[in-house]
Amino acid sequence: MRVHANPNEQEQEAFKKRDLIKRLNLFFFGSFVIFTIIIIRLAVLEFVEGPEIVKQQGGDPNIINVPLPPIRGTIYDRKSIKLAYSTPVQSLYMTLTNEYTGNNEANAKVLAKKLVAKFNELGDQGGEKLTVDQVVEAMDLKSRLSGGFTPRRLKVGLSNKEIAYFMEHKSEYPRIDVVEESIRNYYTDPKDGVNGLAVQAVGYIKKFKGASTSLDFYKQKTGRADDPALQYTDTEDVGFDGLEYRYQDELRGRNGFKSVSVDPRNMASGVADVTPPEKGHDLYLNIDSDVQLAAQKAIMDQLSWLHTHPVSGDYHQNARTGFAVAMEVNTGNVVAMASMPDYDPNVWRTGGISSDDYDKIKNVYQNGTIRSFGSGQKKGHHPESVVLLGSTVKPLSVLIGLTEGLFTTSTPYYDKGYATFGKNDSSRVQNSQGHVYENLRSPADAIRHSSNAFMVDMVGKRLYRKFGEEGINLWDKYMKKFGLGVSTGVDLPNEYLGFREYTNKKETVLSRLAFASFGQQGKYTTMQLAQYTAMLASRGKRMEPHLVNMIKDAKGKIVKKFEPKVLNEEKFKNSYWDEIIKGMATEVDAFDNFPYDFARKTGTSTQSVGGKNVDNGVFIAFAPRKNPKLAVAVVIPEGGFGAHSAAPVARKIFDAYDMEYGLDGIPKKTLKKAEDGAAGKAAETTGQAGQAAGSAR
Repeated sequence: MRVHANPNEQEQEAFKKRDLIKRLNLFFFGSFVIFTIIIIRLAVLEFVEGPEIVKQQGGDPNIINVPLPPIRGTIYDRKSIKLAYSTPVQSLYMTLTNEYTGNNEANAKVLAKKLVAKFNELGDQGGEKLTVDQVVEAMDLKSRLSGGFTPRRLKVGLSNKEIAYFMEHKSEYPRIDVVEESIRNYYTDPKDGVNGLAVQAVGYIKKFKGASTSLDFYKQKTGRADDPALQYTDTEDVGFDGLEYRYQDELRGRNGFKSVSVDPRNMASGVADVTPPEKGHDLYLNIDSDVQLAAQKAIMDQLSWLHTHPVSGDYHQNARTGFAVAMEVNTGNVVAMASMPDYDPNVWRTGGISSDDYDKIKNVYQNGTIRSFGSGQKKGHHPESVVLLGSTVKPLSVLIGLTEGLFTTSTPYYDKGYATFGKNDSSRVQNSQGHVYENLRSPADAIRHSSNAFMVDMVGKRLYRKFGEEGINLWDKYMKKFGLGVSTGVDLPNEYLGFREYTNKKETVLSRLAFASFGQQGKYTTMQLAQYTAMLASRGKRMEPHLVNMIKDAKGKIVKKFEPKVLNEEKFKNSYWDEIIKGMATEVDAFDNFPYDFARKTGTSTQSVGGKNVDNGVFIAFAPRKNPKLAVAVVIPEGGFGAHSAAPVARKIFDAYDMEYGLDGIPKKTLKKAEDGAAGKAAETTGQAGQAAGSAR
């Protein structure tokens, strides 16, 4: 029996087939559209957005941009004389590959032998001879110093023959390049036997790898910088002290790049492209080479003189160091900063120093005008570079007394040669050498005669009677107002703030105030003394001292100009200023025939060192007395009386400044040239007249 399908069922089946076909078509069409979109997106990513993404992410991951250190900026003095500068040299670098690492290290030694042979044949015959072991060590086969792709420096300072050879035979040395780089040079003048100018102020360099383990400034720069142009390399030279360090970011410049293709093992696999580095900015200092040289020579001459001439009956054989700072009163510009003896700074020129060289300079390479360190003599038996203020504090001591109403500008004092204080007057302070000055008509006389007795009786004891325990805080406040015990603001790193002995609570407040009143309770740097002196000269303006005048880029455009900056200004009655400056008139033989009226204060700070008392020479002065231009501070540890040890140095600094700039605003060298010119013309005229007379005869 045959059964026929229901027409309705057939229609439903046909509908299902049509619906399935439609869905399949839609699926395939949708898939086509999706794949088309993906293909288009990939094309856009590859050809449109790809280059920008690669640029933002630092380039092709198979390309390593190896930084090439920039050429460091130059440090000039006030007359544009180069104090520190970089000179280009051609060096030989090797980019390490698998051919020389792992099981193939023997190949490195073969290459080293070949290179050394060429160095000996073509190199500078008077230069240092490299050994095979030294070259292999420079290759850093284990990548202890640098990454596998980082070029290794094999030799610095190639001769012209070496450069020509390695350039012509590049196919024989496919991973070796001649690279131009720079080495740091520091001012020397063999003609005058000068090792350097303001050596400790300028500072020195070290390799970044060593600096980054010892200075926080460089620790923060370790690793990849946001800007690849600022990324440091381990072998790069960086400032480690002085202006080289303080202005590292300005002097450094920007990296160039050596773009190297690398394989999965991080080894070079292709030819490198080189982008040259940008030179750093240049510093122009306020330090004047002629004034600086005068200060340096004056200190060394004076030290020799103290060893061979008695001062107050004694030779001062232990006077081994001297420090001087000269600062313009109205600007704070530091025109001279001498820390002597100095040394040849070129020992650092390659970013390192040998142990032998370090032993020779370890006692002089620091800047004694802003730091405290020993002279290299038996430690604990001799004073450091920072000594007690001594009598140079007396102008300020009197100013405090006047301001706090302890006495007036007309208060007389009978000086009997000593003052007593404490329970039952058990403590006694004498004037220097026991001098008895008797009738002192005013506080100015006390400053001029340098009366310790006046300071103790009229300042120290009266401060205690009036303020009690608070007397110390009051004294401390005044010291800091005048830059003693606080930062001067000088643009150098690691400034020592001084040692405020009057804060030592083991002594009574009265005792501390008594000794502080005549300069025996505070140790301060020569820079602090110079700033303090300039503040006395300006009658209350504490100027920020600056070694750098301006910064220029490589094209000579001024990037930054340092303007005079007043850190604080203290107001006192004009009569008080008149009184203390009037008192700054101590007799000083070294200034005989000095053509200007000038204000000065000698100091002899006595301190116990190694179980015995030693006298340190201290001297401050500014000139002229009216409209002062220059303030000078000099310290000679163990030099004896400041009038005989430190003052002669100051005189020579003033003379040098007067010659270059004129303490009255007229440079004496200009007058000298005019006088020499006039004398020459007169001689010429005389000669012509003589010739004419001879012709007539």
